[in-house]
Amino acid sequence: MYKLFFRTFFRRMDAERAHHLAIAWIACAAHVPVLRTFLAAYLAPRSRALRTEALGLRMNGPFGLAAGFDKNATLIDGMAMLGFDHVETGTVTAQPQPGNPRTRLFRLVPDRALINRMGFNNEGSAAVADRLARRTARGPVFRTVVGVNIGKTKAVSEADAVADYVTSAERLAPHADYLVVNVSSPNTPGLRNLQATEQLRPLLTAVREAADRTVTGRRVPLLVKIAPDLADEDVDAVADLALDLGLDGIIATNTTIAREGGTGGALASDPAVVAEVGGLSGAPLKQRSLQVLRRLYQRVGDRIVLVGVGGVEDAEDVWQRILAGATLVQGYSAFVYRGPLWCRSVHKGLADRLAAGPYATVAEAVGADTRKAAA
Repeated sequence: MYKLFFRTFFRRMDAERAHHLAIAWIACAAHVPVLRTFLAAYLAPRSRALRTEALGLRMNGPFGLAAGFDKNATLIDGMAMLGFDHVETGTVTAQPQPGNPRTRLFRLVPDRALINRMGFNNEGSAAVADRLARRTARGPVFRTVVGVNIGKTKAVSEADAVADYVTSAERLAPHADYLVVNVSSPNTPGLRNLQATEQLRPLLTAVREAADRTVTGRRVPLLVKIAPDLADEDVDAVADLALDLGLDGIIATNTTIAREGGTGGALASDPAVVAEVGGLSGAPLKQRSLQVLRRLYQRVGDRIVLVGVGGVEDAEDVWQRILAGATLVQGYSAFVYRGPLWCRSVHKGLADRLAAGPYATVAEAVGADTRKAAA
């Protein structure tokens, strides 16, 4: 049903306009009590076997929404209604910014992929913090884990990047179940330079200190999100740094600047669209993101939480990332192509895999294939 709707309606519409229309529909449904209760009951069935604990937080399952879809924390209850087990909002910058000029979001339908050069368009950390505070004060419609992803304001120089991140951390940490430092988007000039360990160390240290002095009574988990385009030795260096700093987790991976299909061949979409500047997400990213995840797990084991994202389309993709060492898995691009039944399908597929054995829970399965390969 959704595929027909996508082909006849959404596919003919500008991708960003379609995104905003979908956001409006989801937000509207989440504001109607009877409708949202019915939708949540159908779209978000819960299985006890999928219950997950990560970062000291309890979740209904391991599958969440990656940053980028809900940039301004307006859809947390709506996405929980659709079945996402956690929602990561952002990327949020210290200063509000419009992002890059349009057109800046492109569909690669034959490749089940997207290219975006949005440029961290968001309302700024002060506005997002206020919205999160108001949601807490009135009581959330759906209780779900909320992560907040922070990035560098485009107008801020690399030299002032640490202070920029600290401003966002101070504002947002009190309202976040976990905090993510994004240094891996290709759409903010110079941002990926911050992945170098000599720059990443003082940045993560400063954000950790900012969260600790701002939030009392609990420790806000801190993660870093890395690019799939890092060389293997740089992936290892980030893993070692995360362990050294006592980081809580690593998210692998962000979008890629590469333009290859999943098997390394050419993409099937229109070459003019493929050539657009920006980060590529979706199915072509599947293999590389899985490779990075496996490498990270071999380096850090169970000492920190790994979050797998990139090319996740169905329950099998989620399952492979769990076997590779991911405690949590996130998706975004496939939602464009799979629609509102996506989470329901993933949950059912995961529950079926657990029922078929040999694992009784998701926690038992984490890292199983990687440990077996290392033995």
